[in-house]
Amino acid sequence: MQSSMGWSSSTSSSATSRSVPVVLVCLVALLLSNVFIYLYLDSLYHTDEHPMSSHVGCPPGHFKMAAMKNCSPWLQCPQISDEVRKLKLIGQGAVKQVYLSEWRGQKVALSKLSSPEYLEDFLHGLAMLRALQGPQVVQLVGFCPKDHSLVTEYHPLGSLLNLDGVLAQDRHQQHDTWQVRLRLAVDYISVLHYLHNSPAGCRVMCDSNSLEKSLSQFLLTSDFHLVVNDLDALPEVDASRDLLAKCGHRELTGDFVAPEQLWPFSEDGQPFLDELMPGYNERTDIWKIPDVTRYLMGRVPGGDVVHFHLFQIHEECKRRDPKLRPSALDVLRVYRSVYTNMVRDSAGSRDML
Repeated sequence: MQSSMGWSSSTSSSATSRSVPVVLVCLVALLLSNVFIYLYLDSLYHTDEHPMSSHVGCPPGHFKMAAMKNCSPWLQCPQISDEVRKLKLIGQGAVKQVYLSEWRGQKVALSKLSSPEYLEDFLHGLAMLRALQGPQVVQLVGFCPKDHSLVTEYHPLGSLLNLDGVLAQDRHQQHDTWQVRLRLAVDYISVLHYLHNSPAGCRVMCDSNSLEKSLSQFLLTSDFHLVVNDLDALPEVDASRDLLAKCGHRELTGDFVAPEQLWPFSEDGQPFLDELMPGYNERTDIWKIPDVTRYLMGRVPGGDVVHFHLFQIHEECKRRDPKLRPSALDVLRVYRSVYTNMVRDSAGSRDML
């Protein structure tokens, strides 16, 4: 009997000793997987960086699209005239007509001035494209000032206005997740931060007086990121020079624009006069962030959790006094933190299962 009990005790002890390393190995593997996830996310959204684009690394005045091995100088008038072939009209606004075109077998977007009335806006947009080239901005391929034309990289998914329609397509439905949609919101705020701290000074997005107009300024890339595309209305602001902006010369209305963009004397019955309208700064862009994010998140599972985590920073964005609103960088840090923590928690939950 004693021998039998001794054998049983020895077997139990041996099994326990074997199970302890197995448990430790599992815990270490879980810990390492979370560390790798965190490092990966941190590499995607670290400080002020944006996911790498094809032309990063090219010298100034050069471009490199996805199918190109080397950087090439911006196309000039003779090359645009001889080598860029129009295929079809794909967009038209007050300032530009946009044609899907082809250059050496690659699809590009050719923009032409719509009306001489908007020449100043067109040239301003071209100047901004040249000055602000980087991962957050659509890639400039070439331009011809005398023909009032410019060429940019073509993004077949179109403007951000198409987001829900794109994600509803069978081939893209797997991307219709809170992760992808929140990442787009992070990209959107990354663009605002870049424009507010750009090489060309602090710039305000004036073509954003409605949700639809704001969304139309951005293009959706094939890997589901954002680049800003329309830079025709980017006035500079500078507190040190008392330089403020006014978005157009007409009265703005509605809840989407910031309170300081509304005519302040409407309650007195005084008609709008452009010369009496006070200027404002880049914090008008901050006011609009919650509305844009609400659109971007849609109704995907997990979106309500995202809104819960962003509630406090969105409350701050909607402060009526622009001085009390956070900067784009402040908002960006919160968004990145929420994204990283939610992805890590989601991965941890899957590992536990």
